[in-house]
Amino acid sequence: MALSEKIIVIVTIGNLILGAVLIFMERRNIAATWAWLMVLLFLPGIGFIVYLIFGHKLSKKKLYRLKEGEFSHFRAAVDRQKQLLAHGELQVNDPEMEKHRDMIFMNVVSDGAYYTQDNTIQVFKEGHSLFELMFKQMEEAREHIHLLYYILNDDDLGKQLIQLLTKKAQEGVEVRLLYDAVGSSGVSSRFLRPLVEAGGEVASFFPAKIPFLNFRVNFRNHRKLTIIDGKIGYIGGFNIGDEYLGKDKKLGYWRDTHLLIEGRAVYMLQARFFLDWNLSAPKRMHESLAYFPELHEAEGTIGVQIVSSGPNSEKEQIKHAFLKMIYKARKKIYLQTPYFVPDESMLTALKMAAMSGVDVRVMVPGRPDHLLVFWATHSYLGDLLKSGVRCFLYEKGFMHAKAIVVDTQLSSVGTANVDIRSFKLNFETNAFMYDSQMAKELEELFVSDLADCREMTLGEYVNRPLRLRLLESLARLLSPLL
Repeated sequence: MALSEKIIVIVTIGNLILGAVLIFMERRNIAATWAWLMVLLFLPGIGFIVYLIFGHKLSKKKLYRLKEGEFSHFRAAVDRQKQLLAHGELQVNDPEMEKHRDMIFMNVVSDGAYYTQDNTIQVFKEGHSLFELMFKQMEEAREHIHLLYYILNDDDLGKQLIQLLTKKAQEGVEVRLLYDAVGSSGVSSRFLRPLVEAGGEVASFFPAKIPFLNFRVNFRNHRKLTIIDGKIGYIGGFNIGDEYLGKDKKLGYWRDTHLLIEGRAVYMLQARFFLDWNLSAPKRMHESLAYFPELHEAEGTIGVQIVSSGPNSEKEQIKHAFLKMIYKARKKIYLQTPYFVPDESMLTALKMAAMSGVDVRVMVPGRPDHLLVFWATHSYLGDLLKSGVRCFLYEKGFMHAKAIVVDTQLSSVGTANVDIRSFKLNFETNAFMYDSQMAKELEELFVSDLADCREMTLGEYVNRPLRLRLLESLARLLSPLL
């Protein structure tokens, strides 16, 4: 055997042994283990490096360290609510929500998701109206503006935002902007300089400590939050960039779902920002009632829980809340997601619901922005079709909405996709809403979107070309890593 061949064999064997040891030491689920072994096998020599960058788990050390006394009033309120729920003593505004106390209790226990019932919510499905109102409300801010976005682009919309924030900082308003280091990789110090020089504070989430080498690249802050004066909160799928206004020629019209929340649920969005900021920024925020003002004018009636999850926790709180909703369904489940790469528990739940007579409908994009994920999605749609789930491909443009509605009672909108990455690897936040009218509005929005969809049939799926079958099979094998 030639020397070069010996080196290749040694590198390949060493690559597999070292990778396998690390993977099994981390006790991964079996699907992820086999997926990584495939990567190590087919990328000898560099597979181990790829694993070190993309494959290792985030340390389970407590990332969100609170100083003594911080959020003590919130923690006490959560404990009180937990006791009220345990003893059946919590008063629920909407009688229809009485049957969902178990889900409220689960979210309180698993995530400390305090249940508020004084909220009003406005739903946005396109970017122009969303950003017009959001920027207007920022213009009217008097105390502080807090923003957290996965993607912040240096384009027309991004520049407009920075100009507005700079102006508000010059007026003496506290401005804090937190962006994800990978999702917003195009952001430069030059782009942000006017805001910083005006007194605004800027931080990035999990930046590379070594240039061009980020060992936490796989763990992204995928949240999209805006909090204005502690009274107005935004959450949903829209990031900051021109493509979210439909200006991307390839993707075209951008269909998304975003919420404007007013009420005490905004406190929970503010607390989420507080934690992420203090994890990322060199200058910590100090807890102050100014960030959690009394909301005497709050007159809403919508029940809301803000649930967050991330790779620092093994509870997968958002996924469990989705599963709880699905298993509670008796009539219908309407689900929209741009990326559908479920784990076995989510796939099984949807299939069981359909086989139990529930009208299950799943809507995904008809055009891809990530080909590998697109192929994997279609592989899983095939499983759903065989169980009686109706699957729809959105064709007007790109469908980025992340929403689920169950029985015209329960609904959720937020940042989490129905994929393994969102449930296990990303930092995500969703609003879970307990209100028949809100569920009806989101359900009607889903139904109106059907006019811009093509329904995929089981016959079409079974007869798809061999080339697509092979691509889907390959993508599915790698789905635990997508």
